[in-house]
Amino acid sequence: MLEFIARFPAQPEGLSRPARRLSERPTIHPTATIRDSFIGSWTDIGPNSQIVESAFGDYSYAAGDASIIYTEVGKFCSIASHVRINPGNHPMERVTQHHLTYRRVQYGLGEVDDLAFFDWRREHRCRIGHDVWLGHGAVIMPGVAIGTGAVVGSGAVVTKDIAPYTIAVGVPARPIRTRFPNAVIERLLASAWWDWDRATLEARFEELLDLDRFLG
Repeated sequence: MLEFIARFPAQPEGLSRPARRLSERPTIHPTATIRDSFIGSWTDIGPNSQIVESAFGDYSYAAGDASIIYTEVGKFCSIASHVRINPGNHPMERVTQHHLTYRRVQYGLGEVDDLAFFDWRREHRCRIGHDVWLGHGAVIMPGVAIGTGAVVGSGAVVTKDIAPYTIAVGVPARPIRTRFPNAVIERLLASAWWDWDRATLEARFEELLDLDRFLG
């Protein structure tokens, strides 16, 4: 096996597999589950991902094994694998916090489940801004808002709102710095480039690669 592998030289990152061509029609892996959600154009939903009662903005992608529940995801977001947004909770104030107290039908302990318990989570939606990067395994707790342009480090657990263009890491996640000076952040937010139509995006694409040229 080692001799067989050695015959093939390493390929540069991004060239190890044929590139998939995305389109205005969402690209959704056959193993992904989408329920009662809006999925924008040029989006890519990876394997074993779950999106429930959420909105997923144009050009955003979820790499795989992501769980996105009761959430508004902006445009151009990069969601790494195993990210969980708005995870479930348990009723710690009850004698037992086991889910038989709210999944009653499953255990033969009622004719209906505890709908009020599930509605609490629905009412505490998460909001992810535009151009947000969520690192591998990050967890975004219920009700949290993450500002446009922010970065959440791998494995972070976000329990409080993150400001735009802020990098947050750790458990619980804490801001460590902003990506740009405040004056630049204000201009980027004012530009609202994520709302460009396709023609403008194509015409001004090179500007997105060069901050000075974009702000020029």
